[in-house]
Amino acid sequence: MTNEEVISLIEETLEIESSTLNSETLLDDILEFDSMGKLSVIVMADDEFDKKLTGEQMKKFKTVGDIVMFLNA
Repeated sequence: MTNEEVISLIEETLEIESSTLNSETLLDDILEFDSMGKLSVIVMADDEFDKKLTGEQMKKFKTVGDIVMFLNA
């Protein structure tokens, strides 16, 4: 999956308008990236990528690009 497709999937998961995020977007700047948003991303990572993402790993991510790199690894 391309980086753009992963970002689009993150936008869909967080219910954010399409083309709002990019790889440099800081997670702290995304209002929808609250505790429920983080949980939604964890579930999406498991469902779509078969990747186990923990809350501890999530805390280390600073940008949307960090999530994309994890999911595409």
